[in-house]
Amino acid sequence: MTESLDEDLSLAFRLADAADAISLARFRALDLVIETKPDLTPVSDADRAVEESLRRTLARERPDDAVLGEEFGTTGESARRWILDPIDGTKNYVRGVPVWATLIALASDGGDSPADAPTDNIALGMVSAPALGMRWWASDGGGAWAGSQRSGARRLSTSRVSSVVDSSVSFSDWNDPAWEAAGHRSGFESLLKLAWRTRAYGDFWSHLLVAEGAVDVAIEPQLNAWDMAALIPIVREAGGRITALDGSPAMTGGNALSTNGQVHDQVLALLAADEPEA
Repeated sequence: MTESLDEDLSLAFRLADAADAISLARFRALDLVIETKPDLTPVSDADRAVEESLRRTLARERPDDAVLGEEFGTTGESARRWILDPIDGTKNYVRGVPVWATLIALASDGGDSPADAPTDNIALGMVSAPALGMRWWASDGGGAWAGSQRSGARRLSTSRVSSVVDSSVSFSDWNDPAWEAAGHRSGFESLLKLAWRTRAYGDFWSHLLVAEGAVDVAIEPQLNAWDMAALIPIVREAGGRITALDGSPAMTGGNALSTNGQVHDQVLALLAADEPEA
């Protein structure tokens, strides 16, 4: 890891600290303001407050960098782009379920826009889940780590399970209509039937459990750039593999499959068999 990237990672820790202070203070607050966005997903005042705080810090400390955030879109045109999801798992957050996190990523060269950043160019990822008391992070060449703080962290490594039939599979929502829209409903159900164990841990957590070696496959039919950018280097640096459901780069595919690497092609084959003929 270069000295510059180490400085960026230190900044990511400080951004996570700031995000945690805001989101935890509003978690389960009786006066939490919740609205419905045009895509019918919820957004709270905490989502917006977290992103505004992170953007202020980045504007001060990385003024030449671009920023893509879920709530306020894209600012700047630099090839270096910070990608922010202020609260991933907002539906959990607004219902008082503690499985939610702030996702922070740095794309080193994302093409024409942050959403076009290919997988290999996500230089670092930070995921902070304060209600769980956990953080996960990784940087290019620096390994993947988990812990409550940077000191005393444990290095992550994916499992060695080599067959889908022996795999533990996680997802978010079996009934998500995006499975049909992506053309993978049958393949997804075939995967669940073949797997040794299935659980809906959901959202960021599914993919991080792959990085930890606790789960072998995590799969999502529809994701945005800010949902997956921070997960990519963590899964990759832990020895796993993350792509879109058709095997293309996750950041350009709009969905994600994370595995320990050993069963990845097996899962892709199940999903490919489900695709309609051209």
